[in-house]
Amino acid sequence: MPRSPRVKNKTDRDPSAANLKDVAEYLGLSSATVSMVMNRSPAAKSIPHHTQERVRAAARELNYRPNFMAKSLRQKRSFTIGVMVPEISEGYGASVMSGIEDHLLQEGYFYYVVSHRHRKDLIEEYPRLLQMRSVEGLIAVDTPCRENKSQHVVAVSGHQNVPGVTNIVLDHALAAKLAMEHLFALGHRHIAFIKGQEFSSDTAVRWRTMQKSAALLGLKIDESLVAQLVGEVSSPELGYYATRKILAAQRPFTALFAFNDISAIGAIRALTEANLRIPEEVSVVGFDDIQSAAYQNPALTTVRQPLREMGVIAAETLLQRITAPAAAPYPSSIIVKPTLVVRASTALARETS
Repeated sequence: MPRSPRVKNKTDRDPSAANLKDVAEYLGLSSATVSMVMNRSPAAKSIPHHTQERVRAAARELNYRPNFMAKSLRQKRSFTIGVMVPEISEGYGASVMSGIEDHLLQEGYFYYVVSHRHRKDLIEEYPRLLQMRSVEGLIAVDTPCRENKSQHVVAVSGHQNVPGVTNIVLDHALAAKLAMEHLFALGHRHIAFIKGQEFSSDTAVRWRTMQKSAALLGLKIDESLVAQLVGEVSSPELGYYATRKILAAQRPFTALFAFNDISAIGAIRALTEANLRIPEEVSVVGFDDIQSAAYQNPALTTVRQPLREMGVIAAETLLQRITAPAAAPYPSSIIVKPTLVVRASTALARETS
């Protein structure tokens, strides 16, 4: 049974008066144990989960909060991370952010998130502004990076070999292979493509791997069946207009491979408006496997990027770099593997004239 707190009647004390020792005495635990749990120390992982829950529940009851400023001053660290993203919306960025947030919260770090909307001035200015707020490192999501000798930097979907930056990248060659071989096995020989925006860090590498995969299968890409997303904000509307451009070419195709799930959702709307049934007349493949992909009508076949895992890896890698000795080596890149999730939006190809 937990012991009585030092101040038994909570109405008779200042609610902010509880300290670490109060919580420890209340629970019959050592101050060191309570400190490790409340400060999310790595050593806390050895403490049973139910004990950690008891500590947090008691801290809430006694209105105890760790002195973050004292910890920062004592260790001469801010325990704060900066995260740069193009935008905060459904899809790729939000899924990566969920992994970053989970790991940073678990490890007891605070973080700032800034969105730059692909503006070059903000991409250049934000690292300096975040550094002025004493961040210990940066995570750049789908954001170009420059050499930064004063900070630790990890980039998600970074394809540039920049000194001082660790890149978390998808195996795009495998991703293209999985999608193209799936469509090929279903008999599709006339395939339309939606490319990503010019500013997206994944656009060029993904398009090259799709071209190479098509060539290995003996498929010729009809350039009139290729459209590029235009616009800064991630929205199904961009995929909708790209698909209408493809349809306007009036060239036969039985499948469409979209740059991401968001654009695939817009593509399905455009195809449906053109009285084309999905997947009986046109199969559609997306990319990312965002949460809503499985709940589309029809459910979307897609190349799954382990987006949340990529966020976790980025946060883990950054914290390892921050806490490791300055001379410790760090990886220039970490490659993650995609998988193909087959759902109802792909089927055997119909015959084309």
